[in-house]
Amino acid sequence: PPSRVRSGRLTRPGNAMAPKSDKTDWSDEHNVLTVTVLGCTGDLAKKKTYPALFALFLHEHMPPRTVVLGYARSPMTDETLRDKIRPALQGPKDKVETFLASCFFQQGEYGSDDSEENAESDPPVFGALGDRVRALEDSRGGGFRVTGHRIFYLALPPSVYPPVCANIKRACMSPTGWTRIVVEKPFGKDLQSSEELSAGISKLFTESQLYRIDHYLGKELTQNLVVMRFANRFLAPLWNRDNIANVQILFKEPFGTQGRGGYFDQYGIIRDIIQNHLLQLLCLVAMEKPCSLSPDDIRDEKLKVLRCIEPISTDNVALGQYTNGPGGEAYLDDATVPAGSKAPTFALCVLYVGNERWDGVPFIIKAGKALNEHKCEIRVQLKDVPGDLFAEQKVRGRQARNEFVVRLQPDPAIYMKMTVKEPGLGMELAQSELELLYTQKYESTPIPEAYERLILDCINGDQQHFVRRDELVAAWKIFTPLLKYIDAGGMNPELYPYGSRGPVNADKLRQKTGHVLNLTAKDITWAVDVEGD
Repeated sequence: PPSRVRSGRLTRPGNAMAPKSDKTDWSDEHNVLTVTVLGCTGDLAKKKTYPALFALFLHEHMPPRTVVLGYARSPMTDETLRDKIRPALQGPKDKVETFLASCFFQQGEYGSDDSEENAESDPPVFGALGDRVRALEDSRGGGFRVTGHRIFYLALPPSVYPPVCANIKRACMSPTGWTRIVVEKPFGKDLQSSEELSAGISKLFTESQLYRIDHYLGKELTQNLVVMRFANRFLAPLWNRDNIANVQILFKEPFGTQGRGGYFDQYGIIRDIIQNHLLQLLCLVAMEKPCSLSPDDIRDEKLKVLRCIEPISTDNVALGQYTNGPGGEAYLDDATVPAGSKAPTFALCVLYVGNERWDGVPFIIKAGKALNEHKCEIRVQLKDVPGDLFAEQKVRGRQARNEFVVRLQPDPAIYMKMTVKEPGLGMELAQSELELLYTQKYESTPIPEAYERLILDCINGDQQHFVRRDELVAAWKIFTPLLKYIDAGGMNPELYPYGSRGPVNADKLRQKTGHVLNLTAKDITWAVDVEGD
């Protein structure tokens, strides 16, 4: 189907233009796009990458003359690959088949870091891949001399990024258009390994060619943070240390490692969730207003936040590991987990942004597996109201605090917890919500998945929602000393039952920061939300 084009550029889902684009004119029949998915037989490609590409095609956001080429070691044909990914594509059957007709497969190796193996005198490891891309570009040109634009999506372990990038550089760069590289987390295990990885890739590609995906930056409510903060005047005077008592950023999963414990054990919950996803959310909550919506202006402000955070102290960390409980078996019962592993499956970290706006405000970052619910949200808790007129209505000797909440999942929502008078003849106070529930307000509007949005950003050349190298460095500086201490056995996780709220020491640490559970005599709307976490 024809793509939605304005002034030669693709529109984002919902017809809103990206803030910045490379201005590729996709209405020009000479322009062809090839998306090569390296590691196309893996779970990531099957569950996320191909469904996102199909969603772009289905909603007419994919450029015309687009080819999707899968690459893997496994021997298979084009039709075999199509059969593998067909069940993951949700949509009308005819649309699915039309999309699959543009999907192809190329078998090959990835190479290694061995300089002898990859010597310039040897045949290129990706020689056949480069030839196939050129052939597919020519087949889409309709007899025209094509301008081939290429995206290489690395759905691969980071350990193979250096040789793969070297082989792309040698044999697969577009001679007529642009070439972009999309890489997935984790970007190393600490500052040193991350910089080694970045140094190797940066020798081959410029920063403008690299797109480091953090899929949380592609979520609808994450992208709404910038709009909410800087397009609503009533929030601006409240958003500082004078009014905000603390900020919580929570990630809770009700399931364990589900047989992937061997992979998870190499990283732990801090590397897997906190150092990247949740820290990026913290930056969007805490950053100053950027000069413009250009990608670098926004990422500059995020970087300033990271540079204001000192390396985290062990006194501000609580670790946990789930054991047997009502919801399931212990982490150590996973056959893929090394015996006696001390890898944390839960962590609560308290960070402080040492600048004028946030000095002294605790940012409580919490993530865990095998907990009591599925949730990811940001909770900004305001301070008590001074000169309380309703002292007699206090519960447990204190007020109920206002909270501004952004829930990313499940059921995306934005709401403000407010104290109101309960209907009736008395003066009983209760808490209620001013709420925007996305599933109700936008019931008939399709909300794009994160990967769909981020791949479209890559096509448009918009790096706003991708992580820059200096952001990575600053983020790893915050967590690397703690991670090395944990890896050396300096901190042991407290056990907590599968299906519980988490370890007891986490609640104690949170209380120590000044956070208070938001309990009132009555909660007239969402009784399940009374604990505020």
